[in-house]
Amino acid sequence: MPVDQKLVEAAQAQTIARFPNGAGGAAAVYLSDNVILTSVGFESPNEASNLCYEAGAYCEAFRLGKSVTASVCVARDGPNQSFYVMAPCGICQERLAIWRELVEIAVPVREDATKWQSLSFDEIQPWYWADSLSFGSKT
Repeated sequence: MPVDQKLVEAAQAQTIARFPNGAGGAAAVYLSDNVILTSVGFESPNEASNLCYEAGAYCEAFRLGKSVTASVCVARDGPNQSFYVMAPCGICQERLAIWRELVEIAVPVREDATKWQSLSFDEIQPWYWADSLSFGSKT
């Protein structure tokens, strides 16, 4: 399922709910049954233990035994700022790889990060590293 405006708005609403007075962000995902999950990042004084905005929703989907079919992450710099879409970091791309065949991912339009497009996992990771694991066994 491609990312749509409803999913983007769910992430924006979660951001406003969690960070009404300042900068912040959130993620939203569609599950295989069209349920939307949202999450925010865990922030602690030790930066090494922080989590991406998407991690909570991905973990919850996995706990429920559901596939993630679309994922978006948004942020803003303050309460009166425009939202922008952030592409998933490398770690979140690894997390999305378990749903690789099914998932569409929001990425910003290069000229204007307030605009987005929906791409497949393979469009984001055309040379996904784990694909090479089977090369040694081919004859």
